[in-house]
Amino acid sequence: MLTNLGLGLAIGVILALTGAGGGILAVPALVFGAGQSVAQAGPVGLLAVGMAAALGAVLGLRSGTVRYRASMVISVAGMILSPVGLWLAHRIDNRWLSLAFALVLLYVGLRTWRKTGRAAGKAESRASVPLCIRSAGDGRFIWTSRCARALALSGGVAGLLSGLLGVGGGFVMVPALQRYTDLDIKSTVATSLAVIALVSATGVASSAIAGSLNWPVALPFSAGALAGMVGGRIVSARLAAPHLQKGFALVSSLVALGMIAKVIM
Repeated sequence: MLTNLGLGLAIGVILALTGAGGGILAVPALVFGAGQSVAQAGPVGLLAVGMAAALGAVLGLRSGTVRYRASMVISVAGMILSPVGLWLAHRIDNRWLSLAFALVLLYVGLRTWRKTGRAAGKAESRASVPLCIRSAGDGRFIWTSRCARALALSGGVAGLLSGLLGVGGGFVMVPALQRYTDLDIKSTVATSLAVIALVSATGVASSAIAGSLNWPVALPFSAGALAGMVGGRIVSARLAAPHLQKGFALVSSLVALGMIAKVIM
């Protein structure tokens, strides 16, 4: 129990320091630290990341930075495909599932490193007008079929990966919102957290109904994640964001390579 609590605490701190995408390290922590398979660790990671994301989403709603209509459009697609991913996870050999997770994690690590490098130089400019833009009058999105399709597709991908690999989907949603909308970074992160919370809830509920959620591991791990996120938020403002992102990218890449080596060996 103490091991699971400590692992959750570490993941909560990482979430607070690096943002929504940091939750992707929850599954490797359970695989290496608690001896879980990827399929077993996925629902536990979803519960912890979903609870932490819900906390962030509530804070975003209070500050008015969550775009709740957009989050609902994205979440509905994600909630439909999350159980499909969960169904697939229990029918794919653990070695292949571990390899798929490791490749996704490696991609996230490399992408975060490149993005941090660009931010250190000059800001990345938009090449074209986003599909989803807000009205100058009331600040709400001007909904078009292309905008709705783009957001729903992004939500579907996030939901499928959420169920399949036990990841919250922040590494999908944040880039998607940055690409398809004109939201600032605060609204992007807050809306992403709302989507993660809703989609994760579907995956966790499906796992609980199927009897594949290990509650003795999930409860202390999730409690630790919440405590770590609260504590991490206190110190995050005092640390340099680029250094944190580079550290996260390095850790993610090393963990991914370790998982690949474990599968091969």
